[in-house]
Amino acid sequence: MQYFKHRNNTLYAENVSTASIADQFGTPCYVYSKSAIETQWQSYEDALQSHPHLICYSVKANSNIAILNLLAKKGSGFDVVSIGEIERVLAAGGKAGKIIFSGVGKQSHEIKRALEVGIRCFNVESEAELERINHIAASLNRKAPVSIRVNPDVDPKTHPYISTGLKENKFGIDINDALSIYVEASRMNNLDIVGIDCHIGSQITEPAPFQDAFNRVLSLVDELKENNILIQHIDMGGGLGICYNNETPPSPMEYIQPLLQQLSDSPLELILEPGRSIVGNAGILLTTVEYIKCTTYCNFAIIDAAMNDLLRPALYQAWQDIKAISKHSSANEKTYDIVGPICESGDFLGKQRTLSITEGDRLAIYSAGAYGFTMSSNYNSRPRVAEVMVDNDQAYLIRKRETIRDLFEGETILPD
Repeated sequence: MQYFKHRNNTLYAENVSTASIADQFGTPCYVYSKSAIETQWQSYEDALQSHPHLICYSVKANSNIAILNLLAKKGSGFDVVSIGEIERVLAAGGKAGKIIFSGVGKQSHEIKRALEVGIRCFNVESEAELERINHIAASLNRKAPVSIRVNPDVDPKTHPYISTGLKENKFGIDINDALSIYVEASRMNNLDIVGIDCHIGSQITEPAPFQDAFNRVLSLVDELKENNILIQHIDMGGGLGICYNNETPPSPMEYIQPLLQQLSDSPLELILEPGRSIVGNAGILLTTVEYIKCTTYCNFAIIDAAMNDLLRPALYQAWQDIKAISKHSSANEKTYDIVGPICESGDFLGKQRTLSITEGDRLAIYSAGAYGFTMSSNYNSRPRVAEVMVDNDQAYLIRKRETIRDLFEGETILPD
């Protein structure tokens, strides 16, 4: 975590003390490093080199408009899964022609809007969706660019909730059925077949699953060519993992180079949809210890952040590093469960963590830049937290903390 380091016993985000961020913006609070995000995005660009390509940042990982704007300025494309994410990208200065629309349940109004703004491509996940897109495109007198998402039945060896490329998953079309569906799509007057899509899951830490899936996709490309269906791109999705604890995922270069070697001199454009690997380790969640509660069975550090702010530990039993932002003597270390104020036994941010802390201390929960704020909620009527971006020695508020009033805005009481 080179962008979040302790200096003189105090944690810094780039060149800003996290203590000063907590003082200014309060806790809980997400803090992101601008330099970390830009560097990680650039690592993909460098790895893809001169081969035709498009990096489409996966908006669901972190959809803050400041982050989307930062990436849009770098020339990024965007992978979206809802009309809300499309509108966010456009509001952030992203180009519609660089938007890939994924997701299994696209609604008619979403498809219509996507066609109106001129997105790059729909990643289609079912025959029924193909028919719906064709019908809506016809009503607008347009041809919709489509890519069929194939399910290669490859085990990504990740958490079952974020595995998407097995035959029992809801995503995509069985790769064994794909040829016949491509032929069917080629007969629809308002579809323009432009590519193949394949995404097998998230937080993948081994290159072999990517390679297996790519081999199967390349075989399908050859079959399509034999049937006079010529595509322009292969979209291999995202899914490259990050280090939360002791994982050793491949770098973007290690992941991408074997794919480029297999493509060789092929003119096919390679599209990738990284999310977590760009923003995951670029963010932390700052929180304050409200109470220390020691029982016969366990020591609890009760903090002001909760599962509604960071859901991953409760939902996936995910491990994220937790450290005090100001170091104390190790003489007072104890093992704590780090828990929040939500009325659920599942409300924990970390278990069995060795820390030297007291009430009022602030903690940093690392690797919180992806699937942190975007999965947060108002459960227990808790306002969502602030988000801050650090740029060298400056900290900027990029999302204000919600107020209690915000929580019931739009709600009404029945008339007497």
